[in-house]
Amino acid sequence: MGILACIGVLSPFPFYYWLWTYPQTWVNLCGEGRDPSKLMSRVSYFLKLVQFISFFSVSSLSWPPPLYFWPLFLFGQFLNFRVYQLLGESGIYYGVRFGKKIPWVTEFPFGVIRDPQYVGSILSLIACLSWVPFLYVLLWVLSYAFMIHLESNEDPATRAMPLL
Repeated sequence: MGILACIGVLSPFPFYYWLWTYPQTWVNLCGEGRDPSKLMSRVSYFLKLVQFISFFSVSSLSWPPPLYFWPLFLFGQFLNFRVYQLLGESGIYYGVRFGKKIPWVTEFPFGVIRDPQYVGSILSLIACLSWVPFLYVLLWVLSYAFMIHLESNEDPATRAMPLL
């Protein structure tokens, strides 16, 4: 199960890399009149399901969790919820790369925590270390670190032109 679980944990990241690097191909593939961010979200939900199934397949759950679990997991999920609340689906799912106008947000956690959605996800993963072998958490965290690096070097000239 080890190699399959690793592949499952990594499964969303080639998709994210492709969309971030070549957004016009995704916009063209989605076609006129279809929202590329919405379609990206649907594919991402499926890939997240694969990722979670893979993650849980190597887990050994026990109750109660260690004390560090609750603050890390709850704050991590709070950050994820807050980012989604502020940016919406188009802001989360690369709307700016697909040629959408996404307003700049400065409310908490933006302006206080750099890459708050990734930080929230990483905190939630670290919270699960007592249940999931280190390798799988590390793979997921390193994949997030790669995406943080990739997305921090965005060139506006490479954004897609929306299809009308």
